[in-house]
Amino acid sequence: MRNQRMSLCALAAVLLFAACGDSSDSDVDVDVQDGSLVAKGEPLYQASCASCHGVDLRGTDKGPSHLSVVYEPNHHGDAAFLLAVRNGAQQHHWRFGDMEPIEGLSDEDVAAITAFVREQQQIQGFEPYPP
Repeated sequence: MRNQRMSLCALAAVLLFAACGDSSDSDVDVDVQDGSLVAKGEPLYQASCASCHGVDLRGTDKGPSHLSVVYEPNHHGDAAFLLAVRNGAQQHHWRFGDMEPIEGLSDEDVAAITAFVREQQQIQGFEPYPP
């Protein structure tokens, strides 16, 4: 129970600091990703994330687009993806409801998924918020 509370506090702190970032600059650079991580991340994303965040990362009626400026690295850093998968995420930018934790993904899997998302952000660019 104590570890769970500490994890939730850490998640809240990351989200609070991330929410304070300025995402108004749509020219944010996304670092070039490791190609092997991206290749590993794409099928993991499709299997574990696409049903809510979209096959094309543009969201569904169940979850937001990962191409939104809200997911720029200076607003939701890579650690936010890991924390959301591990602990779930409380609704705070959209009205899709809380995100439940995603079972069955290792930290390495989440790093690969994040690399895939970042690569797509670099290729496709960011969408304005609100959509």
